[in-house]
Amino acid sequence: MSALYLLIIASLLVALGFLGAFIWSVRKGHYDDDYTPSVRILLDDSEKP
Repeated sequence: MSALYLLIIASLLVALGFLGAFIWSVRKGHYDDDYTPSVRILLDDSEKP
C-alpha cells in the first residue's frame, strides 16, 4: 500500500512539473504564431467588385 502512495505522489509531482513547464512556455511566448504574419501578405483579402 505504501508503494501506491509513493506512485501517486510521484505522478502528482510529474504532473505539476509539466504544468509548470507549460505555463512557463506560454509566458515566454513559445506558442506565438510566427508563421501566419509572414504568409498573410500572400493571401488575397480584398473584395473584387
